[in-house]
Amino acid sequence: LQGLLLLLFAKQAHLPFIRGVRSQFTRTGLHGYWGNKGGVSIRLSLYGHSVCFLNCHLPAHQENAKQRLDDFEHILEMQHFEEKTFPSALDHQLLFWFGDLNFRIEDYGLHFIRESISNSRFNLLWEKDQLNMAKKKIFFLQEFLEGPLEFKPTYKFDLHSDEYDTSEKKRKPAWTDRILWRVKSPPSPPPQGAPGEGGLSVSLRSYTSHMDYDISDHKPVTGTFELKVQPLWADPLVLLCPVGTWSAEQDATVSYVTAPEFVSSAWDWIGLYKVTFQHANDYVMYVWVQDNEISSREGVKQVYLGAEGLPRAGGEFLLGYYSNALRSIVGISQPVQVRPSQRPVEQHVGWGGPSSTERLRCERPPCDF
Repeated sequence: LQGLLLLLFAKQAHLPFIRGVRSQFTRTGLHGYWGNKGGVSIRLSLYGHSVCFLNCHLPAHQENAKQRLDDFEHILEMQHFEEKTFPSALDHQLLFWFGDLNFRIEDYGLHFIRESISNSRFNLLWEKDQLNMAKKKIFFLQEFLEGPLEFKPTYKFDLHSDEYDTSEKKRKPAWTDRILWRVKSPPSPPPQGAPGEGGLSVSLRSYTSHMDYDISDHKPVTGTFELKVQPLWADPLVLLCPVGTWSAEQDATVSYVTAPEFVSSAWDWIGLYKVTFQHANDYVMYVWVQDNEISSREGVKQVYLGAEGLPRAGGEFLLGYYSNALRSIVGISQPVQVRPSQRPVEQHVGWGGPSSTERLRCERPPCDF
């Protein structure tokens, strides 16, 4: 899609409990041929609970409220994940729906809308907000929750200013940029501070716009949520342990143990990462778990990492086990210190081709979300 980006970040401690990451996209511009409008989504399982994030850019203009709703339903119908239990966005226990949804304010004139905004009487406009109006009529939309619109409408502004549209068109301000969420089959209110009966509860902590952002005709909106879950997974699928003292001058060994329910594959790999890594592909080096296995005894397997791939400067690193089937890191080791190499760097004239590690990187890229 064009101009529609969805990025997901997680604290390192949560990574082994984020599994089954999948993504989808749907074009709706020019009857599905152009990606200027549409939706992009990411789904995952978090501590055993299914969560989906859906970012949409729906049709513009005041008169296209019905088209916006039709496109949203089309996006939901078209997006199917490779998960038998959760094939669509609405099947997930928790769904976040957000983006430039482009809903406008009906009936009221420009002067009344601007006066209401100037006096911070936003509540006078809520009843005629197209999304609020649609939620009163369409049943499945009523399942989506949203925080109060207690901030200025986020569209349309002159560039590099906080002035609403002063062009000849003088478009009416509107809350086009929204964040909603839906919990499937909401449980009865749980005790204070505890997850719901389904093991998951969501609380909105803040919902606001940011007026100091001025490089667009929209103002960005952020929502901060508190998500409480009753973990269905207590332990990582893979436990990793570096063996002995590591040095950049010699091969290193790592031991690992897998949970009984975990099924490994020839495409699984173990990566060596800086402690500040941000993505599964940020490895310093990696090895295929089956190709580099040196022993397997009583459920404990050992894999070696060749010295030629270890960082010569040494430092503090982590080991991560990447599952190709689950498309995620399912185990992270404690930090391991690699001693720097004391040998002088060899100078080579010319280039004799890639090393074995480099060939692997060219032949089989480890992961692609």
